[in-house]
Amino acid sequence: MDGLSRRKMLLTGGTLGTLGALGLASPARARTLWTWAPSASVAGTGAGLDPEWVWDDEADPLVASVIDRGDVPRVNELLRTWTRNDQPVPAQLPSDLRQFMEETRQLPAWADRAKLETAARFNESRGIYLNLLNGVGGGMLSTAIPREARAVYHSKGGADMEDRVAKTSLLGFAVGDLNAYRPDGRIMVEAVKTRLVHAAVRHLLPQSPHWTRTSGGQAVPISQADMLVTWHSLPTYAMRKLLDWKVPLTAADSEAYLHVWQVTAHMLGIRDEYIPATWAAADAQSRQILDPVLAATPEGVELTDILLGQLAEQTSPGGLDRPLVNALARYLVGDDVADWDGIPREPFWEQAIATAWPKLVAFREKLIPLPLVPPLAWTIDEAARKYIMFFLTKGQGTSIVIPETNRPG
Repeated sequence: MDGLSRRKMLLTGGTLGTLGALGLASPARARTLWTWAPSASVAGTGAGLDPEWVWDDEADPLVASVIDRGDVPRVNELLRTWTRNDQPVPAQLPSDLRQFMEETRQLPAWADRAKLETAARFNESRGIYLNLLNGVGGGMLSTAIPREARAVYHSKGGADMEDRVAKTSLLGFAVGDLNAYRPDGRIMVEAVKTRLVHAAVRHLLPQSPHWTRTSGGQAVPISQADMLVTWHSLPTYAMRKLLDWKVPLTAADSEAYLHVWQVTAHMLGIRDEYIPATWAAADAQSRQILDPVLAATPEGVELTDILLGQLAEQTSPGGLDRPLVNALARYLVGDDVADWDGIPREPFWEQAIATAWPKLVAFREKLIPLPLVPPLAWTIDEAARKYIMFFLTKGQGTSIVIPETNRPG
């Protein structure tokens, strides 16, 4: 496949070893028939249409028009100046785009300000877990989602993963900011910009022969189903891991954390009839649309290698801590996903993390005294902090903007 490393495909072994030198993508497992009921959504009702065949009727034709009429450079310059929730949409934007942005920057009627404030405090108090899970764990899951891996790889952002990480960080950490949905926050801005980017990718990727050869027959990328799959790789996955790690959670914190992601889903353009109303509904939807589609692709393996290489370089110049990075990634997502992503096995560090991390969590939560925490845990803790800072700092000095092209070459 164009631009993908055959060497990396051969070195991964295990599940990916069966792909051989041809570097052909393993077929993604089929998603089960859509049966999730809209009565379980925040809307409480809906048409019940399979989100596989629903995109963004408002944004898609508008952004396609912006691209086709050559407005993207001017629009992007103006978007770079729009950074705060309380900041007016730039008046110089084309009138149709400005009107759309004014409408979509508004919170849904069902948004609960008190819950958003509780979520902000929860994100602050549990930041090290959530940033690690959403940044590193969610990143490893995303590369094991075939459609997402291919869309990222073949779109413009796939050619410069450092910039891609930076732009993703802007959105991800805006959700977790203490002032996320306050006037001086920025999540409403970053979500609207991301919605515009998704619409641009839907317009551009079908024009890419490289993407169409690997799309599995999907005519238009980033359907509502695809967006839900990605959404579950963040809050639903994170909540499952927090429970696995036995992090104490109050009912109010749990409900608020779900709520901030419900509102964010709405801001990103996911229809309310698809946004789960409860964690039970989210788990049920995730089991139907995320779990069955996880699989290996050459694009996913290549992107994983780039991401983990960047993380290792951030921790130690020259990538000397790559084994620790590999092991931590495996611990976060499990062996199946790690094998699909082509992450090498690191027996020493895998055993060390599996032993030390639960005790470190218990110590942080005041469940065990310090003497019971093994010294090696602090090495892992410091590595985790550096990985998180990688994602945090990559967001500096960049802006989410509308692409005009697909991946060069």
